Amino acid sequence: MDLPVEFQNKMKLLLEDEYEAFAQSYEEERVQGLRFNTLKASLEDAEAKAGDLFHLKKIPWTKEGYYYGAEARPGRHPYHEAGVYYIQEPSAMAVVELLDPKPGDRVLDLCAAPGGKTTHIAERLEGRGFLLSNEIHPARAKILSQNTERMGISNAVVTNEDSEKLSRLFPSFFDKIVVDAPCSGEGMFRKDEEARNQWSPDHVIMCADRQRGILDHAAIMLKPGGRLVYSTCTFSPEENEGTIQSFLDSYPEFTVEHVDGYQGFSQGRPGWIENGSGYLADTFRIWPHKVEGEGHYLAVLRKSDAADGHCKKFTTPAYVRDKKTLKEYQTFCEEALADPIYTHRKEVVLFGEQLYLVPPEMPEFKGIKVVRPGLHMGTVKKNRFEPSHALALCLKKEQVKQWYSLDSGSEQMAEYLKGGVICTDEGRPSVLNEKKKGWVLMLADDYSIGWSKLVGDVLKNHYPKGLRR
Repeated sequence: MDLPVEFQNKMKLLLEDEYEAFAQSYEEERVQGLRFNTLKASLEDAEAKAGDLFHLKKIPWTKEGYYYGAEARPGRHPYHEAGVYYIQEPSAMAVVELLDPKPGDRVLDLCAAPGGKTTHIAERLEGRGFLLSNEIHPARAKILSQNTERMGISNAVVTNEDSEKLSRLFPSFFDKIVVDAPCSGEGMFRKDEEARNQWSPDHVIMCADRQRGILDHAAIMLKPGGRLVYSTCTFSPEENEGTIQSFLDSYPEFTVEHVDGYQGFSQGRPGWIENGSGYLADTFRIWPHKVEGEGHYLAVLRKSDAADGHCKKFTTPAYVRDKKTLKEYQTFCEEALADPIYTHRKEVVLFGEQLYLVPPEMPEFKGIKVVRPGLHMGTVKKNRFEPSHALALCLKKEQVKQWYSLDSGSEQMAEYLKGGVICTDEGRPSVLNEKKKGWVLMLADDYSIGWSKLVGDVLKNHYPKGLRR
């Protein structure tokens, strides 16, 4: 591979006698990974259904992660559209393992697009607690929102803000924060030609300066006693140990937390930093010549319990009070849903004709550019409520009154994803009412993938036009 000469010289200085093994790793095929979505299915069930399809092999550092075979195409399978898994670079899965979010936590993913870490956090929250996923670039924030929807996440808000603005609005608010910082991308050179072409020593320094500013704002938003995981996909000590050491020098209330048990990761490895030789103990490096994954750096930071922290007093969002709108929404819930979890929730907000269920921990929307204010429930139309695709992906068949299953490998499944009408077949697994009408949750095998509307023996397709293929 044609690596920049200055990058090669730098890595020789950093790795010394390991450099040849490192350079050889660039001639090898990169590995591919996917992470099962435990909001949709148990790991045992998902692995049983998808294991043979994609020739899976376990990734050792995350319980939901698997390598898949080079010939597999999981992105083209209906399970991908159903949110059964997220395709993610294996080393990147380590970030949320180190963060260790628990149900009920308030979590911030500060540089969140395209959504790998956000969706992993949401799975660990198990629908409880609150996740704010932020991306500063509008186009990438849209992709983040789409992936949040596809994975059936109900308790996340997606914003498009800079970190300084958020720090003014959310001081001492979050239990845990991920800063997957924008970086020079050296760890992605094997998969990303553009990153190789853009690399320069000046670009590394610019990234390090930007990272320090982002960390400054993250520090403000973390509660006393909270945990922050900083990560990059680069090898440069200026962006890794150098950035963290500079942060620790400025914020004595933070320390690097020791975490055991990550097989194959280098911890506390000596590395060249601008002011000479040194190392930062208890931070992690993932090297492509040592594990099956791309280059990554991770540091787990803990904010002292004794640190000053004053959470801002918030007002709650303006929930819908219009009786007609609420009645139409509740009528749909009572007619279509078997689980009353959504029926009488007060945390519903109307944006134009679009109705969203806002996480109860979300304080307010004032002054924030919001891409997705919560779970999109549907559209309020004249005298009726039409459920959203996001709601379909969030539901299981046990939560609805009518469902219809299509074999994920069948022609009918392919026809449904194209937007075609499906004729009911009594031989298919299904629960349909005797009236032969109403909203039906469509399944790819056992996993929700969209809506249809039953009219007699015909399922009229409501799969979104923008997703059809």
